[in-house]
Amino acid sequence: MDLSVVYSRALAGIEAPLVRVETHLSNGLPAFNIVGLPETAVRESKDRVRSALLNSHFTFPDRRITVNLAPADLPKEGGGFDLPIALGILTASGQVPADQLARHEFLGELALDGSLRATPGVIPAARCARAGQRALVLAAESAALAALVPGSAVLPAPDLLTLCAHLNGSRPIDPAQPGSTDARHRYPDLGDVAGQQGARRALEIAASGGHNLLLSGPPGTGKTLLASRLPGILPPPSAEEALTALALRNLHGQNDCSTYLQRPFRNPHHSASPAALVGGGGRPRPGEISLAHGGVLFLDEFPEFSRHCLEVLREPLESGQVTLSRARHKITYPARFQLVAAMNPCPCGYLGDTERACRCTPDQIQRYRARLSGPLLDRIDLCVAVQRLPARTLLSAQCRGEDSDTVRQRVRRSRERQQQRQGCANAQLPPDLLARTCALDEAVNEYLIAAATRMHLSGRALHRTLRVARTIADLAGAENLDTAHIGEALAYRSSDQV
Repeated sequence: MDLSVVYSRALAGIEAPLVRVETHLSNGLPAFNIVGLPETAVRESKDRVRSALLNSHFTFPDRRITVNLAPADLPKEGGGFDLPIALGILTASGQVPADQLARHEFLGELALDGSLRATPGVIPAARCARAGQRALVLAAESAALAALVPGSAVLPAPDLLTLCAHLNGSRPIDPAQPGSTDARHRYPDLGDVAGQQGARRALEIAASGGHNLLLSGPPGTGKTLLASRLPGILPPPSAEEALTALALRNLHGQNDCSTYLQRPFRNPHHSASPAALVGGGGRPRPGEISLAHGGVLFLDEFPEFSRHCLEVLREPLESGQVTLSRARHKITYPARFQLVAAMNPCPCGYLGDTERACRCTPDQIQRYRARLSGPLLDRIDLCVAVQRLPARTLLSAQCRGEDSDTVRQRVRRSRERQQQRQGCANAQLPPDLLARTCALDEAVNEYLIAAATRMHLSGRALHRTLRVARTIADLAGAENLDTAHIGEALAYRSSDQV
């Protein structure tokens, strides 16, 4: 048999399109050519495959070898095509039977001794292989991660010889079992925060409805401490949400299964570039906002980020995804995260502090706050001032608040109401459901109109205020919105908080 077809998967964002690895052996001077838009790492697989076959005691054909990666217009990158190329050569040369190839898909990089190394993108590959009703063969190192995909059949192969023994039927490989996950990950406890009842209340509202939050206050008042407690009061992610987040992390080479059911918490430094936040590269990879999918993106020293970095957040905050367009690629990554930002009220940090005087001029304060554009602040639902607490309060055991477990139970009940009513968190309420879900009687409607006119709220800010009020009502177990819910939601939009 001089022709063989082996199935593999390419990588396009968190999708894995099918690739047919077609191998043909023909007469002529010995040569080894790979066609089908291979990038550098794929072209270099010729040397890896040759050494792996020889060191695994196979015969490398002394013929003209042509490998076609179809479809030809889909860019191929990475070392994951080493294994299907090697199997294509072995099958075309008659060293491995071809009858089992149609039931499997193969993905893995070959070491020179024939052992298999992990490659990124195994979760999308496992999803697509399950849809194609084929078993996915990959390196044992990442098999437990791919096996987390429900209904998938994943075969861990330590090396080329073991895999060929499986295909020959002499030594079958047992399917991989899902990796162990830490279902009870210990997050930082909200009970460690003393006082700050207003900020704790805002944190609970943000967790209940999936809202964005801005904490403003002098240095050392607990803004970072509060932000780090948000993942611990969020309900556990759904299986699909957790799997997507894990797939995004796997694109950066992470194979750890223990983080499967954990809410991500990403806190990039303020020197990060726009590409680091939204993703980028010649073949775009996910950035911090996608790695925070299903969790929290914490931006400390918010105004210190470059203006470009902050403005690129505007579209993902609305759409929950980011599309990266390049000359040859257009890839969309999910980015449904909660933004939590922290900032000082002025450059020196002590404006409004009860113990230290601010030394900034009005012009300096205005320039500092102007780093945050109006459209960006419009997308933040809750703005909270975090004040300095007396030392006696900080050290008093009686001033400790509720722990994370207690608050999480209220948040979970609120989220369950939202799921039963509209199938999503309040922050994601589409406009067509907003009017029905946040219906107001005449008196409450007039109250909101007067307040919105006085505060000069935009249409987006008005809708976001309604969503926050709906979350406040859900926490209270109320069916309808009243003036107390609207008033509290409006208080979080006061410009005095920033």
